Amino acid sequence: MNERVLTYMETNHIDGFFISRPENVRYVCGFTGEDSFLLLTKKKSYFITDPRYTEQAALECPQYEIVNWRKPGRNMGDTLADIEAEQHLTNLGFESSHITFDTYSALTDKLKMELIPLTDVIEEFRSIKTQQEIAYSKAACDIASRAFEKIVKDIRVGVTEKEIASKLSHYMVMEGADTKPYGGIVISGARTSLLHGIPSGKAIEYGDLVLMDYGCQYKGYLSDMTRTVVVGKADDRQREVYALESQMVNEVEAILKAGITSVQAYEASIQAIRHTEYMKYNYSGIGHGVGLFVHEPPFIGANGTYQLMTNNIITVEPGIYIPGWGGIRIEDQVLITDSGCENLISATKELIEL
Repeated sequence: MNERVLTYMETNHIDGFFISRPENVRYVCGFTGEDSFLLLTKKKSYFITDPRYTEQAALECPQYEIVNWRKPGRNMGDTLADIEAEQHLTNLGFESSHITFDTYSALTDKLKMELIPLTDVIEEFRSIKTQQEIAYSKAACDIASRAFEKIVKDIRVGVTEKEIASKLSHYMVMEGADTKPYGGIVISGARTSLLHGIPSGKAIEYGDLVLMDYGCQYKGYLSDMTRTVVVGKADDRQREVYALESQMVNEVEAILKAGITSVQAYEASIQAIRHTEYMKYNYSGIGHGVGLFVHEPPFIGANGTYQLMTNNIITVEPGIYIPGWGGIRIEDQVLITDSGCENLISATKELIEL
């Protein structure tokens, strides 16, 4: 991926680019460890890390010069100052949203060159997936869907939210996921109105909604899906809200294709509830890109400014969240094509009563 970044640097007259976000480091150079940074220049690429990862970096990134920045009495500013002098750099782009104040202070203290804050440069490259990335994303979605088929057999009265969350993570790893699970949402009853609720020790009760928003990594690429089930027989309101939620998701997916804007997708999502009592319980963000990070461009919603492009991978997750009663969310992960979208999640969206 260096060529695309170097072309960007050349076009924007940037001598050096300091990359600090872990997902962007992995995207550009393929490194799978931690404590990693890149400094790209027109003539040489530097991989900056500490002694714990120098051997791994040499194996995974042989085209980079490996630099240990954790030497006694030195900091990141000293390390980059050495490269500044060696390469005669006059300016340095850096990821303004992914740098600590301490690091920024070290750079301003040690560097003579101009510092140029950059936002979402690598993220925009990452938003359009390669065929390899699409394959990894499909595998992650398949793993999560298979885990769903297993977990529904474990959900019953008396089991806690934490137990379900733990089993979900286990099933995904056993189905082939990377062993670095990220936080999943498993909530029940009235707690399902919490958009990002944390699994608790609450035991499942008869009649509860159980909302599971989760996913896994495969070769670093993430899946993200949500299904909501009912323990016992659904009541009339649960059926009504579930039917509206299903319609919301289906009507968004029906219009998705390259060229559709995030606002158009949002408008499609609210047609089913626009003139109902549930409109006020709608959340305006209905989706986001997924790749090496779980929430990345393009972002889909009422305030979005994105236009979808072929090979974006996004979630579709409008929801209805009623405080004191509960919420229902169905979330798919789809691949945008020239003519439509392909749902990568195979788990059923039909109402399940357990």
